[in-house]
Amino acid sequence: MKRILLLTVVVFLFEGCIQTIALRSMGGILDNGMAAFNEESDLQLVHEALGSNLKLIEGLIKSDPENEQFLIFAAQGYNAYALAFCEDDSVERARVFYLRAKDYGMRILIKNKEFKDAFDGEITQFRDAVKTFGKEDVPAIFWTALSWGSYINITRTDVAGLADLSKVSALMEFVADKDSSFYYGGAYMFLAAIEASTPRTLGGNPDKSKELFKKCFAVNGGKFLMAQFYYAKTYAVATQDQQLFESLLKQIEDASLDILPEARVVNVIAKKKARKLLAQSNELF
Repeated sequence: MKRILLLTVVVFLFEGCIQTIALRSMGGILDNGMAAFNEESDLQLVHEALGSNLKLIEGLIKSDPENEQFLIFAAQGYNAYALAFCEDDSVERARVFYLRAKDYGMRILIKNKEFKDAFDGEITQFRDAVKTFGKEDVPAIFWTALSWGSYINITRTDVAGLADLSKVSALMEFVADKDSSFYYGGAYMFLAAIEASTPRTLGGNPDKSKELFKKCFAVNGGKFLMAQFYYAKTYAVATQDQQLFESLLKQIEDASLDILPEARVVNVIAKKKARKLLAQSNELF
């Protein structure tokens, strides 16, 4: 009887190990899948594939809830889905998916007890807690902050959300300090857009925005077209520089999709958004 019991335990543990190994091996497959997704230029194909892949990732998270790689994939994927396929057509859906992306990222960040305890506190306490993270935490912090900030950006009537903007900025400032090259200078781009879109009376600074955009372009060589899009949408509009606005959008239109193959899908999205923004020129100037 003891032998049977021991054998059962061994088999159970062995099966558990096999499942864990299988789940861990999915990380490499998802890495390659994300790379293939980022290189795609057909938005319809991306749209069709992304939703099902996100549900696959969520299934993996249910099987391995602490897997940070899966959580980052989910945060990045839902952020991309909201930006590419919801923002311009259904703000409500975009809000839902940005929050979902944020929540997946937060599941990683709140493992840091100091950050968890400071999350609902004053901004000074929050900033001190953010400093306890390390460079290895940059991906989780970036995707959490980006989705959180994007939600706030399209929910300007949410006073509580706007109050959180200083916390989002603190997270992005951490990324810019620890790894400014992450995601093609994405932290600089985000912070620059915030400076430009915030009125001077509330602390916005167009001059600082311009410098941050320059830093972003220095990182990505002007190849990450979403930076030009946000430069036009925020800084050019805020300063009422129509010539710059049109010049930036033309740069996006004329750019080859092969200038940054590993971010081709983002550049396709930037082109799509640039066309729509250009059509609004008469309303903006």
